[in-house]
Amino acid sequence: MARQKRGDELNSRRAVIANIRRALGVVGDEAPRSFEVETRLKTAPHGVVPERGQGDLAARSATFKAEAARAQASVVEVATLMAVPGEIVRYLRDMNCPATLCMGEDARLAAMKWSETPLEIAHGPSDGLDLNALSFAFAGVAESGTLALVSGPDNPTTLNFLPDNHVVVVKRDDIVADYEAVFAKLRAVFGKGGAPRTLNFITGPSRSGDIEQTLLLGAHGPRRLHIVVAG
Repeated sequence: MARQKRGDELNSRRAVIANIRRALGVVGDEAPRSFEVETRLKTAPHGVVPERGQGDLAARSATFKAEAARAQASVVEVATLMAVPGEIVRYLRDMNCPATLCMGEDARLAAMKWSETPLEIAHGPSDGLDLNALSFAFAGVAESGTLALVSGPDNPTTLNFLPDNHVVVVKRDDIVADYEAVFAKLRAVFGKGGAPRTLNFITGPSRSGDIEQTLLLGAHGPRRLHIVVAG
């Protein structure tokens, strides 16, 4: 019944649009009209953007790390992507975590020398039993120390929420000033019709202050967030 109702609504909408097009004498795919729409979208004014995240790459990187730490994430910087495995080994050892790691199919992670570490590596989405997960961020947002992660087999969304400890790699060059810049980057990278199904913004570890106003980490997701900024 609900499916039939949605179908009726869709047919009604199409009928209304068809009537409007007939009245205007257009079919909807005229080049001048398409050009006008594209121009309006490209020249639409921006809303208020915080000044905090602006600046050159060095300034954005410094702000990102400071804001991420303020949100109770731990942050380190390594010189290259090849230094990431060693940093993760150090972090898990210092946190007294098991030497296990679940990750997706991201080619940048696959190229790292995991065989030279003592880590037991699993690939694919989390089944809810993984204690440690690794993701590669699409971007970092300087204004709030936030990570932007896109969904897909390269970086399954379940890794963002189910394990206790979430380690995220972000390229230093991918740290942008604000959220508006993330959406612009999405459009530039994926183009029309190619955007991922899900975009997650993650700021610090999961937390809740609902119970007697006491801050509780790990309430709805990872209790620890470790960010590795790679040069």
